[in-house]
Amino acid sequence: MKSMQRLRLRILSALALMLCAQVFAQQLNGFNLQGALVPADDILRGGPPRDGIPSIDAPRFVQAHKATTLRDADRVMGLSRNGISKAYPIRILNWHEIVNDHFGDEPVAITFCPLCGSGMVFLREVTPEGTGQVKSQPLSFGVSGLLYNSDVLLYDRETESLWSQIQARALTGHYRGQLLTQIAVEHTSWLDWRQRHPDTQVLSFETGFGRDYDSNPYGGYEDSAATYFPVKFRALGYHPKERVIGLELNGETKAWPFVELGKVESPLQDRLGDMPIVVHFDPEHGSASIRDNNGNLLPPVTLYWFAWAAFHPDTEVFRQPPPTADSR
Repeated sequence: MKSMQRLRLRILSALALMLCAQVFAQQLNGFNLQGALVPADDILRGGPPRDGIPSIDAPRFVQAHKATTLRDADRVMGLSRNGISKAYPIRILNWHEIVNDHFGDEPVAITFCPLCGSGMVFLREVTPEGTGQVKSQPLSFGVSGLLYNSDVLLYDRETESLWSQIQARALTGHYRGQLLTQIAVEHTSWLDWRQRHPDTQVLSFETGFGRDYDSNPYGGYEDSAATYFPVKFRALGYHPKERVIGLELNGETKAWPFVELGKVESPLQDRLGDMPIVVHFDPEHGSASIRDNNGNLLPPVTLYWFAWAAFHPDTEVFRQPPPTADSR
């Protein structure tokens, strides 16, 4: 009888351990991964805990002529919207990754993943699917400390849903499956941005955090072929950190590597699916943008080649056309 009781206890203990292991496997950095739209095993800790990389929630700005800390060649994300122009230095975003900001009354999230080189801007409001639904109250985003395909996972503090930056989609939680509205943003040099937008405001280096914005915590990473974390798909053909501008429209995706754009005249008349588009490339300032035939700026993403390919393994890729017989 005692041996049977001991056996039952061992079985119950084993079951309890298995249950705890399952629960633990569905929890990372305090986030519930149950029901995630991607395999939970592919969501990894990036190192810092939740909010270990602090978002900037009360951004302060200075006018361009007072931004004496910025150098001409410094990289910025530039956004003009609602009659307002702002620049966000990458030297700051490397340390914070998210700025919860407003353009007039419009709440926006400026996001940057140093591991993927991807800078994207979103409205901080979600319109639930279905008729008659209204937009959410403005969400406040933070850095979860988690990654998927080496890309930062944002989280909203209101529901603790996890959001893939590059997919612009909630992977878990209350908003699971919901999309964020992406806004076109330009990646360029500070010199280029201020010359084109002399009235621009600039995110102040006085952030309220003790960070050394003269140092790069990812020094050497941009030139290395290695990634710090695994990705599900590694495409060949280009250096993993080759910069590309990628666009998704109506289920179609295409990438324009900078190395290819440098071989053709700008602007480039091209197509994505059935839609004619115009790709502008400025090799001097290392920037690219995409517009429709009416000159409206479209919302692509500038990032590393490996990151675009990891999320879009079936992407079309622009390559310099072969020379014709007349051009030889």
